[in-house]
Amino acid sequence: MIVRWALLLGGLVVAMAQLAHAAGGSMGLPKTIEAGSSFSIQTPGSGNASLYIIGIGQVLKRDVQLGQIVFFAAGSLFNAGHYLAVLAGDSSTETESFDVVPANKPSNLSFLAKPSRLPVGQPDGISGAVYVFDAYHNLISVPTPVSFELSSPSGTIQKRAAIAREGAAWAQMDSTALQGMDEFVVRAGDISSARVVGQVPGDPCGLKMTARQSGQQAVLVTDAVRDCNGNAVLDGTIVTFTETYNGSQSTIDEPLKHGIAQVTISAHNGAMFSVACGVAMGNQIRWEK
Repeated sequence: MIVRWALLLGGLVVAMAQLAHAAGGSMGLPKTIEAGSSFSIQTPGSGNASLYIIGIGQVLKRDVQLGQIVFFAAGSLFNAGHYLAVLAGDSSTETESFDVVPANKPSNLSFLAKPSRLPVGQPDGISGAVYVFDAYHNLISVPTPVSFELSSPSGTIQKRAAIAREGAAWAQMDSTALQGMDEFVVRAGDISSARVVGQVPGDPCGLKMTARQSGQQAVLVTDAVRDCNGNAVLDGTIVTFTETYNGSQSTIDEPLKHGIAQVTISAHNGAMFSVACGVAMGNQIRWEK
């Protein structure tokens, strides 16, 4: 029985190409049907027949009495695409084609935001792309207004408006001046989708250190290390201290702890101490006992 049904469907698919030219519109089908909506077909003639609706991922079959209206409930056809209606009677076959189009109301959003983590103060550093689907997961093809909104813990809000064309829209946002977790939201109609974007401090800026004597050694300590927007640079960031003396150099790498770095280094009278962190060069100190 399963084999016979498969052969019948295979024959009907072939019939789509062979009989399309015979479509005479006698069934009164509309050119388009919205996905998920109810519809009806007026069958011509008299007697018994089988009605097949053949499309992408869907095949419907009804045994009908010719001359009557065949009703299809809402949700009968839900995959957008091109369909063929075949009315196969004892002595004739009628065919008509039509399209099932996506519903216009957004019901599902697929929202992608990248990167998930980036430094503060990056123009157009955050990208968001959204795909708009109807209730049956068809990509909505008509132009659809969408809005993007990026809000930071400090209350700063950026907004962008766009039109989703063929179901897709995108926008770019600046990463804000303060570190923290920002909320990135896209809206279409009555629905929304949110992502979280982490903003971390940028490169160190205005690096400064002080020096004090401790016995025969010098203790070098940085001020609190911050980026150019005043955010504290993350602990663990490496700070490099350098002593230059008599044509030679010695260096010590020290991670930030509680926002500062501190080292004890051999002190030679007349030595030059310098400090660097990332791309930032700090002040220099000439050591005089």
